[in-house]
Amino acid sequence: MDSHCPVAGGPHGPRRRSVLAGGLASAGAAALAGCTAASSPGLSTGTPSPASAAMLPPRSFYGVRQAGIVEDPPQSAAWIAMDLPAGADKDHVRRLMRILSGDIARMMAGKGGLTDQEPELAAVAGGLTVTVAWGPRVFAAAGARAPVWLKPLPAFSIDKLQPRYGGGDLILQVCADSPVTVAHTQRRLIASVGSLARLRWVQRGFREPLSRKGGPLRMRNLFGQVDGTIQPSVEGDDDALLWVSDDAEGMKDGSAMVIRRIAMDMEAWDRVDRLSRENAIGRRLDNGAPLTGGEERSAPDLERMDSLGFPIIDDASHMRRAMPQAPHERILRRPYNYDDEPAAGQRSNSGLVFVAFCADPVRQFVPIQQRLAKSDLLNIWTTPIGSTVAAVLPGVPKKGGYLGQHWLEA
Repeated sequence: MDSHCPVAGGPHGPRRRSVLAGGLASAGAAALAGCTAASSPGLSTGTPSPASAAMLPPRSFYGVRQAGIVEDPPQSAAWIAMDLPAGADKDHVRRLMRILSGDIARMMAGKGGLTDQEPELAAVAGGLTVTVAWGPRVFAAAGARAPVWLKPLPAFSIDKLQPRYGGGDLILQVCADSPVTVAHTQRRLIASVGSLARLRWVQRGFREPLSRKGGPLRMRNLFGQVDGTIQPSVEGDDDALLWVSDDAEGMKDGSAMVIRRIAMDMEAWDRVDRLSRENAIGRRLDNGAPLTGGEERSAPDLERMDSLGFPIIDDASHMRRAMPQAPHERILRRPYNYDDEPAAGQRSNSGLVFVAFCADPVRQFVPIQQRLAKSDLLNIWTTPIGSTVAAVLPGVPKKGGYLGQHWLEA
């Protein structure tokens, strides 16, 4: 959720121990916000009107790197996990990837898939991107060597993972400014693969429509926190943080996708006063500035004390725990809110689909999450219930090619 910089605002006076007094200091930790220490602006700030969103030019499927990572995150998203059937081999994966690549290329261009009988629903691309990632079983079936980091994240003490939100051999991330486009694309891609892959789970998310780049609002999660203040540069300065540069495993220009589903206890959060909420986060809620003052992107003063001699930014605040301790501990965060139907006896079922991209999650993401799991005040109100790691394939440089071709035709 957080990073280590702010938005316009002034310093807060003594506010200190209202959170800690309730025994909140030593909660576990949630990966609500990956940390970053880059100098470039966040990727999302505002969005065009629905009419102009519909007119966004289609994005090309073809390129050295896949779309859907460095682009400004659109309003709606879905993540689809599928499993290969038992006995799937290289030929099976080849057929699967050729079908998927062809349909994705057409739909990103605003055209219906090969068997689409409602091509009108694909005509408004709305900036559609579909990003494809493999799990270990697909690499094995394809006869390719998986990246060494492609494995489940280590167990964290705060996790209460549910199988229905984790794992998967094949992950598709579908994003667009039109929720109709996302829903139609999801349905057509699942239908097009037929028996070549079995649906495992679907997660859906949304962002504030007016938080796209150039818009008047910032992306906020459902706790009201400004989300994604600082990101690695997507213009090339931080390439090594986002993209695999070593081609030893055929992954050059690929990336790692980490998906963490974070449940938020909205009823408990509603009972917390505003000062305690800001203390837990380490930032002002109105504008995202650090509690030590400045603007959203101002560096926090971690040494500054209040009148009682306590740090103004709590040692266990989310911002402080998420801050990088080494230059490589930075990830590109692309989070989306979810607000699903509550189960019987629940009043809400809300949270964050926390999505992060990086070149090596073991080196970049895991240290951040370990600190958050050890001590993060937000863990009192958040629980990770889903976790997936997948390898985003390199792109398709030329028309007529397909994803994974360099492995599947070797």
